[in-house]
Amino acid sequence: MRIKSQQDFYSGLMFCVVGIAFAIGATTYSIGDGARMGPGYFPLMLGVILAAVGAFITFESLVVETADGEPIGTWAWKPLGYIIGSNVLFGILLSGIPKLGIPSFGLIVAIYGLCFVAAMAGEEFVAKEIAVLGTVLAIGSYVAFILLLKLQFPVWPSFVVGA
Repeated sequence: MRIKSQQDFYSGLMFCVVGIAFAIGATTYSIGDGARMGPGYFPLMLGVILAAVGAFITFESLVVETADGEPIGTWAWKPLGYIIGSNVLFGILLSGIPKLGIPSFGLIVAIYGLCFVAAMAGEEFVAKEIAVLGTVLAIGSYVAFILLLKLQFPVWPSFVVGA
């Protein structure tokens, strides 16, 4: 069978692989049943649904004709590096690395760092817009995680609050 859409074919395969991996990983937890769901129930169902969607997309890429075959483009290394780097920076800023002497900068600084580094992955970089986005995300995260869910992790830099 000939692949009629490369983009759909490979994205469908990726969904299948990730879905199957999550479903297999979920089996290490207690699954339960529909009436009494265990901790593995949701990831198992999510993995099965993701794999089914991936299978459908892969099948469709073999059946539905496209004009140019929708070839896979080149890898976007710069955006990929910035997005992965921003997530690594978020983790480091949130909790620090005590073995290397890097203190915890807390949730607020970590969110601003994440926003500014991830924004460099795009075509435009408007600092004012990114600062507004960081402020909205920081306030929303503080309200959701600290005030409502009462999660215990650093909010402000450790050297400011004396922790």
